[in-house]
Amino acid sequence: MKLTKTLFLGSAAGLMAVSGAFAADLPVKAKAVEYVKICSLYGAGFYYIPGTDTCIKLGGYLRAEVAFNTNSNYGISNGAPAGAHNRLSNYYQMRARQDLNIDTRTATEYGVVRTYFDAVYTWTTGGYVGTGSGTGTTGYTATTAGTSTINSTDGGTSGGSLGVYYAFIQFAGFTMGKAVSQFDAPWTNYPGNNIDSLVGGSGTVTGVNQFTYTADFGQGITAAFSAEDATAYYQAGNLNMTGATAAGMVGGSYGSNGVGGSRSPNLVGMVRVDQAWGLFQASVAAHDNHVAYYGATETTGHPDDKWGWAVQLALSIKNIPTGAGDTINIQGVYTDGATRYNFQNLAGSSYQMYGSSGTAYQSVGFANAPDTVYVTGSQQETVKTWGFRGAYTHNWNPNWNTALYGAYAQAQFGTLAKNTLCGANGAGGVFGGLAGVTGCNPDFAVGQVGIITRWTPVKNLTFSGDLNWTRLDQKYSGTAVLSPAANTAKPTAVYELKDQDSFTLLLRAQRNW
Repeated sequence: MKLTKTLFLGSAAGLMAVSGAFAADLPVKAKAVEYVKICSLYGAGFYYIPGTDTCIKLGGYLRAEVAFNTNSNYGISNGAPAGAHNRLSNYYQMRARQDLNIDTRTATEYGVVRTYFDAVYTWTTGGYVGTGSGTGTTGYTATTAGTSTINSTDGGTSGGSLGVYYAFIQFAGFTMGKAVSQFDAPWTNYPGNNIDSLVGGSGTVTGVNQFTYTADFGQGITAAFSAEDATAYYQAGNLNMTGATAAGMVGGSYGSNGVGGSRSPNLVGMVRVDQAWGLFQASVAAHDNHVAYYGATETTGHPDDKWGWAVQLALSIKNIPTGAGDTINIQGVYTDGATRYNFQNLAGSSYQMYGSSGTAYQSVGFANAPDTVYVTGSQQETVKTWGFRGAYTHNWNPNWNTALYGAYAQAQFGTLAKNTLCGANGAGGVFGGLAGVTGCNPDFAVGQVGIITRWTPVKNLTFSGDLNWTRLDQKYSGTAVLSPAANTAKPTAVYELKDQDSFTLLLRAQRNW
């Protein structure tokens, strides 16, 4: 009996030891899977980041487009080589682009904390310019003219690029980072068009670094004050006309650019009323023109700083009687020493365009609108501009719409500029004294008219065609023997001075997601 009891206890102890070993080898129970949850606080497309109270939304678009009669998908046929209108000019330019944006938002006791990032990956057709070589060598526009030769195995024709459009934080009414300027109308460069290069208003479509406070008074009424980086998009130039030459003027340059280091951001104020009937906005901006030196060294002296300014009014009218969703967008602007608020960055303010002539080798139109001009020993003189742009968009049905749009901008120079470049009464100076010149005045205007039609066969997929006409109305007349820059491949010859035109067609397919 004692032996039996001993065997039973021993067997039980062994079984317990074995079962303990098996228990130690059993896997720990897995945690429940934490599925991504929809965040309905900020609209469609937001999800909670697992394990957090932050909502995130991914978005973007893929775009394929081709522009005809230009070397720029966003611009007109202007400059070198597009404005030369010869064998260097592109008949077409193609571009493919992928946009990616990331929007995050978190509710806090101070309100919503938001971050927003938008970047684009782009591949674009390139172009070639003359290098001045006697062998007819050309250089790719991504290289320095005169230092690049092209052959069948040239590897410099890559058109890929990466751009950061927006990257900002919003918190308690503050916006910090790269975002659209508070001066801009809500439609920036696009009252109804696709082409980027409309004059007649500001347009930081790719964002500008800023520190902004926005106050919300309710009922769609807001006001903002902003300090914005001036160096990226708002410097049209401070030109020392002492270095101006006739050849340089024909190329759209009226002297040597003497912009100095940044001293002050642009100061911007904005008031907006955004309600069911539409929108009204008033914007003002101050821009510091800070020049380096008259010459190459500090001892040559410098002009004092000159503050420029701009004011803009914008109006959008919705729900007009012509049809559901039809819209009228218009804006007007005046600048004094702050040219980029009218001739915005993607439009530019320098023009060089060639055409045919019945009295000379060819014709040419040129112009330039910097912020200020000066000569060695003088103070800065501001350039004044004014302009407007607008569009009417009509929806034929939910799948088709058409917009008519237009823009106009004019630049006016002061006495110092006119006397230096053209002399008294337009007869003298750098350009007015050339033989054959019968009229000389650096003032000019740019007018633009266009029509665009869009087809959206399915949601978020749109095909569009945008036809644009741009006219350079310059104030030079007569003829002159000119030696254009080598990058245009134009010879020294007699050129007629007259207005010029550009016709551009932009076709686009875009899928938003």
